[in-house]
This record gives sequence, C-alpha cells and structure tokens, in this order.
Amino acid sequence: MNEAASEQRLFGPRFLFRFAVPVRRRTPLWDETKPDPGPRYPLPDLAGLDAASRFADVRMAWGDEGLLVAVSVRGKKQPVWCRESRLEDSDGLQVWIDTRATRSVHRATRFCHRFAFLPGGAGSHHKQPVADQLLIHRARENAQPVRPGQLKIVHRGTRGGYHLAGFIPAAALTGYDPTDQSRLGFNYAVYDRELGLQTFSTSSEFPYDEDPSTWATLELVS
Repeated sequence: MNEAASEQRLFGPRFLFRFAVPVRRRTPLWDETKPDPGPRYPLPDLAGLDAASRFADVRMAWGDEGLLVAVSVRGKKQPVWCRESRLEDSDGLQVWIDTRATRSVHRATRFCHRFAFLPGGAGSHHKQPVADQLLIHRARENAQPVRPGQLKIVHRGTRGGYHLAGFIPAAALTGYDPTDQSRLGFNYAVYDRELGLQTFSTSSEFPYDEDPSTWATLELVS
C-alpha cells in the first residue's frame, strides 16, 4: 500500500481537504409557519467522501438576524431517544459555529458556540422539542450564555423519522456580523442511537466537538 493510500485509510478522505461551503441568505430568515428553508439551501454530503452512511439531510440559511439550521432524518424504525437533562447523549442535531472562522487554533474561544436541537426530551413525556446551548470542552473561554427561550425550534414527526428547524439569533452569537465577517467556522453532528452518527467536516476519529481547526468554513453569500 502506498503512503497516500495508507493516509486515507488511517484518517479518511475528509482529513485531506479544507472545505469552504456557500450558504445562501433567506428573507425572512425565521418563520415558524414555514421554518424549512427548502431544497435551495442544502449543505453538501461531505461524509460521502468517507463512504459513511447518510441518513440525514441538513440545510442552512443566514440573515442579518442570525442563522437557520434544519435537518430531516429518515430510515428510523424506533422512536427517538431524547432527554433535556442529557443533551449530549440524545438523538438530534448539534452544531458548532465560530464567528471568526479561525482555523489555526485547537481550543475554542469566546467566538465559538455549540448548540443542540432535539426532536424531543422536554415535557412530562419527553415529547417536546429542545433547543439549548452546550459548553465546548477545553475551551479557552466560553461563549456568552443564551437566555431562556432565545433559541427557537419547530419539530414534526414523519414516517420513519423527523424534521426539525432551529433558529439561532445574532444576539446568541458573539461576534456575528455578516457585513464585516462573511465566513464562519462550522461543523454539525446528527446523533441517532438507532442509525448512528453523521458529521459534516470530519469523522469521529477527530475531536470535532472541541477543536475548531477540524471545522469547515461557511461562506455567507446572497
């Protein structure tokens, strides 16, 4: 086996590239009656480079008022498992955002954020969706805490899965200013106890949950 092939086998093809992905503006950005940005706002399937399983479609849009993320999960035969008290262990979507797009640091700064959007977990029967903030492990400095209710989420179950959309307002994103900084560091992970793990920029071989240098770059375009 040659050296290049060995490196791909050890680390996976995504390790060999730095990704810059365009994300389009949406107006209005957040509408709870029509939260899904639709097929014009897809994020590409980078996990396919590693021949990883793909069970979720993730979409994203931006506006001066913040960011919109949405996910559709398919192929489930079992109910989702979500607990508001156990965000990291629950089925759902987590996103990491660096408003400075600093790819040269390995520990998160105050401009780095982590959010969780779950299709359930709240309420007496754990049926209500959850949108919340998580700390980033080993961060040099934590992002400002979000206020209760500041993050928005809309969820609906589908046959064999679910769809949810979440809104992150600009006020919850330290340093977010699209007119001055049109690039963001970004990664997502869709967790599912039945279907597995789907990530964006790097696989689970790397500490994507804490290392901003492993995240991809989003380019905010019109």
